[in-house]
Amino acid sequence: MQQKPTLSFWQIWNMSFGFFGLQYNFGLQQFIMSPVFRYLGADESKIPVLWLAGPVTGLLIQPLIGAISDRTWSPRWGRRKPFFLIGALLSSIALILMPNSKTLWMAAGLMWMMDAGLNVTMEPFRAFIGDKLNATQRTLGFAVQSFFVGFGQILASMMAYILPLFGIAMTATVASGSSIPEYVHYLFYIGSFVIIAAVLWTVYTTKEYPPADMAEFERMKRESGGFAHAFAEIKDALVEMPTTMRQLWWVKFFTWYGLPLMWQYLSLAISRHAFNAPTPQSPGFDEGSKWGGLCFAAFNVGCIVVAFLIPTLSRRLSKQAVHATFLTVAGLGFLSMLLSNDKYIFTFGMLLVGFGWGSILSMPYVMLADSVPPQRMGVYMGIFNGFIVVPQIISMITVPFLYDTILGGDPRNALVLCGVCLFLAAVSCFLVKTPKTTETPVFPVGAGGH
Repeated sequence: MQQKPTLSFWQIWNMSFGFFGLQYNFGLQQFIMSPVFRYLGADESKIPVLWLAGPVTGLLIQPLIGAISDRTWSPRWGRRKPFFLIGALLSSIALILMPNSKTLWMAAGLMWMMDAGLNVTMEPFRAFIGDKLNATQRTLGFAVQSFFVGFGQILASMMAYILPLFGIAMTATVASGSSIPEYVHYLFYIGSFVIIAAVLWTVYTTKEYPPADMAEFERMKRESGGFAHAFAEIKDALVEMPTTMRQLWWVKFFTWYGLPLMWQYLSLAISRHAFNAPTPQSPGFDEGSKWGGLCFAAFNVGCIVVAFLIPTLSRRLSKQAVHATFLTVAGLGFLSMLLSNDKYIFTFGMLLVGFGWGSILSMPYVMLADSVPPQRMGVYMGIFNGFIVVPQIISMITVPFLYDTILGGDPRNALVLCGVCLFLAAVSCFLVKTPKTTETPVFPVGAGGH
């Protein structure tokens, strides 16, 4: 096999820049979609069901796109870049239409469209690192993607404080015939521009390598192309799933049963407890929503900090112990929000949760890496995404039945439940047995999203 050339830092930066647009829009979605649903009349207890779009589209799309893009090649467009463009265009259209939603069902439908596009783009960007970089540069490649996860989501979370610098008033003023404030329109329009511009930058600055053995590639494409084979390959991979991957299920289940509650209820909890604004009609609801964005910025700062700490800690402790430690810290972050109604307590809690987030985006992949056959890396990465989205689907279906009873109709209690789930995930880490390896671990941080 021909050795892949060593790329410069800026070549790696360019090939990952589209990931910035993707993560910007994930960050935008995380802090503003629940308020948008509330502006359109959604009941708090029903919000988890409205968030089903992300996990369901991720479950269906990512394994298929991973399998299909492995067998795609065009001399002009390459292998992964067509999927970058298709996903970015689909998301961009949904982002433009979203703030113009007149009804709740329209906003929910556009969220499905937006998440479908983001997931089409996400899977090829993960594979892009393996396609373009040799083994010695993959750690750097994932580190650059990790930076774009943090930077993109921090920037999105801070937009409610950046827009006033350009004369855009952050008020609850709504346009004629709309229920959604004007500043929210700007947030989505900017998101539409960002994902298209960022993906186009990667497409025009980065060339893809053709298959090493074109004749063999064409034979495989003829014999095993199309959706039918993709489904068959996914089925075979499920049957032959490595033991370590099976053991990671409970870690991922508890983690991702709880985490959707953070995106669904953080801004609402802050509005209710820190700004005394339980409904969109309450004075201070918009301020609470904007402060939620600031909390997510602190969350992503914690993620970036931990990305630099994890490699060092992993040389001293087991992978399981490192992940369990940071999950515990994140759980304590959620529980700390019970200590006070002060908005800065929520911010500090989210900084601690960000430490756990940095580990969630990396350590499960590190534990998995040595157990997965290299020739099936793409399809197993897609299946592993199912370990993220299936628990989210279960959470979004069951939490509405718990919200007004066990959780007392209080969004802050939903955050406490998330903390408890992270404690259970930490305990589950010690059920995972990983094969010994003498290789330097690669930390694929940056798998944020659904």
